Amino acid sequence: MRPLSGKALIGGLAVIWFLLIGAGVAAADQKDARLPALFAQLQAAADPVAAMEIEAKIWSIWLEANDPAIDKLMSEGSEAMGIQKFGTALEKFNAIIAQKPDFAEGWNKRATLYYLMGNYAESLADIDHTLELEPRHIGALSGLGLVNIRMEREEAAADAFKRVLVIDPQNGSAKTNLEIIEEILKRKQI
Repeated sequence: MRPLSGKALIGGLAVIWFLLIGAGVAAADQKDARLPALFAQLQAAADPVAAMEIEAKIWSIWLEANDPAIDKLMSEGSEAMGIQKFGTALEKFNAIIAQKPDFAEGWNKRATLYYLMGNYAESLADIDHTLELEPRHIGALSGLGLVNIRMEREEAAADAFKRVLVIDPQNGSAKTNLEIIEEILKRKQI
């Protein structure tokens, strides 16, 4: 087999690049080309176990920025949030948003952090930004429901959980939360 000339090698690399891009391989995040099919599968999932497997695939795509520095910040921020080092987590998530403002999961993680810190207005603002970037973000929609519960805005919370169920009909926590909220709303009408 004869070695490729520089021109042939560059041409070959261009073809490979075109096939990868043209085939729909995209940076893993909310713009990933695999997501529409996964959301269709999620909506059609026959049971909660199947839905959870599909959700896991969606989350793995959302969590990847395909930028080692951002991925490292995400890991460090999530770890800090998990052990309640909220100041450190906030620094990491702020850095993600500053460096990659079109990365929905950066906004979603900071929204979660603000929720845990009791900063509901800030959480809502970041949820709104997450949903602007990824309207199907079931985590942000669930968070929207939880924040509205904390703010005693049951109708808005119910609406958020209904939106989750349109995207993910098997979502058990959204079903449970919606049932609880609907019961609260019934009692308020009495």
